[in-house]
Amino acid sequence: MNRNTRTMVVLAIAVVVAALASFGIYRAILKMPVRQVEVRSLYQVVAAMDMPMGTMITKDQVKLVAWPASSPVNQGFTTIDSVLNRGLIDSVAANEPLTETKLAAVEAGAGLPPSITAGMRAVSVKVNEVVGVAGFVVPGTHVDVMVTLKRSEAKDSMTRVVVSDVQVLTAGTRYDQGKSRDGQPIPTSVVTLLVTPSDAERIALAASEGEVMLTLRNPMDRKPTETTGIRTAALLGQPPAPAPVARADRPRRAVVEPVAAPAPASKTYSVEAIRAAKRSEEVIR
Repeated sequence: MNRNTRTMVVLAIAVVVAALASFGIYRAILKMPVRQVEVRSLYQVVAAMDMPMGTMITKDQVKLVAWPASSPVNQGFTTIDSVLNRGLIDSVAANEPLTETKLAAVEAGAGLPPSITAGMRAVSVKVNEVVGVAGFVVPGTHVDVMVTLKRSEAKDSMTRVVVSDVQVLTAGTRYDQGKSRDGQPIPTSVVTLLVTPSDAERIALAASEGEVMLTLRNPMDRKPTETTGIRTAALLGQPPAPAPVARADRPRRAVVEPVAAPAPASKTYSVEAIRAAKRSEEVIR
């Protein structure tokens, strides 16, 4: 047997031995019993569908799902009866766990009022597609409120931010009756903002005295907007009109009556005269 034949025989034997060993290990693994690890779990109430803010929860809108007991949901619910007939104060997505912070108090009702926190007020502003930032103003976003005031007597306008960093509660369309010629309701976009009582007064005054606009903010930017506003003259690059200068009262001059000049004194001349050996002096005027 030559060298090449011996090499081929050794390789064939190695392949057969490896195949037999692999088959034996495979059979041994199949005969091993399956071990099941029991994971302790509990039940958690989650949303069965997407629900907007203000929804009154019913049985067909929630469900119970198994939840790992090692990672319970903070302030969650384990029974469906504990969430029924309670309003949502924030929108939830499907399969999202319901928590105490998402629900209004018991018997508080549904709709917008339960979502208004203590000490705050909800004020609605009528907007159009442009004022509403082209449809990007949705519940949960933050906006600044600007007002443009036009002064006809001064022929000048001014725009300034009156309230900054306010949360949008709702944004939708309502129908005003009796405004169209054919009697059909006119759709009007309305944005409801969550503000303090003093800011609600500022927005109400701005809406009645001028034109209100909204500017969209980054939700992570919570710094108040501090601006001095801009006027028409500054927008067009014109120098501001000089402020009227109050004229100071000039002191009255004392009236001096002219004093008549004294008459010039008449000049007198003395003449020495000699008459008949007599010497005399005469005065001539």
